Amino acid sequence: MPVNDTVSTTSAAAASASPVDGPLATVAIVISLALAVWALVAAVRHRPPDRIQFAGLAVLEVALLALTVTALVALGGGERPGEPGAFFGYLATLVCLPPLAWVLARMEPTRWGSGIVCAICLVTPVVAVRLQQTWEVLGG
Repeated sequence: MPVNDTVSTTSAAAASASPVDGPLATVAIVISLALAVWALVAAVRHRPPDRIQFAGLAVLEVALLALTVTALVALGGGERPGEPGAFFGYLATLVCLPPLAWVLARMEPTRWGSGIVCAICLVTPVVAVRLQQTWEVLGG
């Protein structure tokens, strides 16, 4: 029985020590969801993307870059994700989402541009959570 307790304790410690799971990730998710709501309201009101949306995308990108740096520092320190291939794929995708939203919204200066920002800002938290899950998976 002590062996099972040790394994579950080790798993819990590994999950809580994840560099991509913490206040920084929570801040990025909250920013993304708040921006999604703002863009949805603009789209429903038939408004094109405004400066607040573009500033929000910039702030979101800074938060995601900080999360990326945190993950890379942890990797440099010897920590490893459970699924490295998927982890790096999600990490690259996560960093590319806000610039993609910015470019597409600038190309579509109608209410659909706000819809694009909303959609991408709803996808960003999903990718962030998936990133956290790929770190926490124990290797087979």
